[in-house]
Amino acid sequence: MGRDKKTAELIAWGVNFDRLVPASWQRSLADELRLPYVEGLRTFLAEQAAAGKAIYPPAGDAFTALACTPPSAVKVVVLGQDPYHGEGQAHGLSFSVPEGVKIPPSLVNIYKELERDLGVTRPSHGNLRAWAEQGVLLLNATLSVEAGCAGSHQKQGWEELTDAIIDLLNRQREGLVFILWGAYAQKKGALIDRQKHCVLSSAHPSPLSAHRGFLGSGHFSSANDYLKSQGQAEIDWCIPEAEFKLV
Repeated sequence: MGRDKKTAELIAWGVNFDRLVPASWQRSLADELRLPYVEGLRTFLAEQAAAGKAIYPPAGDAFTALACTPPSAVKVVVLGQDPYHGEGQAHGLSFSVPEGVKIPPSLVNIYKELERDLGVTRPSHGNLRAWAEQGVLLLNATLSVEAGCAGSHQKQGWEELTDAIIDLLNRQREGLVFILWGAYAQKKGALIDRQKHCVLSSAHPSPLSAHRGFLGSGHFSSANDYLKSQGQAEIDWCIPEAEFKLV
């Protein structure tokens, strides 16, 4: 990492941490962002950046999920665990990667299930921003990770913040769909009132577990059926093709 980029990341994670949170969510999370654990998280991230460690995604992308999907626009919540820890993969949306990056195995299985469930043709890229812009909150439990070190930023405060986001949506909204893939995501299901919302759970789409119930789950059609029953517009799960195809 170049010196100027390192300095910029240090300032973003440290001094400007609160400004990374989109304004629409800052209003709802104002009290939460003043709690001591958030200061501890900010300090941890600044120390990691000061030590020269590469953090993914870059600070400016850490809250992409919130930026794409304001609280009032959320219809569906898809919970992931950690950002991808390879260079160029993480861009702030769970399970998603930018165009031009090889589609990760879990997302390959998500596309397989989407094709089986709804007949949606698999795109040649892994950018799920089109879902986010329709109201699908693609939220990881932990919003940063050290390069090459899966799970390295767990238990530093991110989980409390994402719990607060889920709790906020649970309390202030009705008729949302929460999609919980894997045991880690399902633990957060304890925060959700199933009398007010639809909760869809299955195994994780990872190749290690997808065959244990994720493939064949029908969660995409089930989410749309529930939204329709609530008088809401369905999600168009088709991913627009990129302007180029991966080689």
